Amino acid sequence: MIDLYYAATPNGWKISIMLEECGLPYAVHPVNLGRGEQFAPDFLKLSPNNRIPAIIDQDPADGGPPIGVFETGAILVYLAEKTGRFLPADVRGRSSVMQWLMWQVGGLGPMLGQNGHFKLYAPEKIAYAIDRYEREAARLYGVLDGQLGRTGAYVGGDDYSIADMACFPWLITHKAQGFTLDDYPHIKRWFATVRARPGVVAGTSVGRMARPGEMDAQTKQNLFGIAAT
Repeated sequence: MIDLYYAATPNGWKISIMLEECGLPYAVHPVNLGRGEQFAPDFLKLSPNNRIPAIIDQDPADGGPPIGVFETGAILVYLAEKTGRFLPADVRGRSSVMQWLMWQVGGLGPMLGQNGHFKLYAPEKIAYAIDRYEREAARLYGVLDGQLGRTGAYVGGDDYSIADMACFPWLITHKAQGFTLDDYPHIKRWFATVRARPGVVAGTSVGRMARPGEMDAQTKQNLFGIAAT
């Protein structure tokens, strides 16, 4: 059994998708970000960076006590190694998937997050910030489109992998972020293929109704660090 500490966000969906794809039994422990539950002392013991998701593996491979893992890239690799799935065993295949996984956690996710924040949530519409992150998001869309054009299949190569599970959730919000996939034909093809997978459908359905709710001042402080007034 995997305990999943979770909210229905792109980062949360990465792990719920992986758990569904692997067929691992898991229990969802919702973390209400709007109410600040990510700052609770018990959660911080598991995820010191006060970010979701995090997991506890109650049955680790070494037969020892439960193992807690935080940060999405680390969780995806941990689950892939636990199950022997979605991470190639050969040196070249593994290297490619790991590179694109790191690209997502270090670039695509953070930059799309900033683009969405300044466009949709920032209390002040700062033209420089909106332009800066929109251009960087567009550049990263182009990088991903180019890679998918080269592989003709999935992000890391011929086979579906944790690199796809990491990237896909961040593109679910492409319309809200001001992008059309018609401008990125290789992403459009890949997005439709991944979106149709039963594990992706199930994983992105987990907790969809548990959204932060009304964006009052306290919720904005909990989510974005914007001082409540």
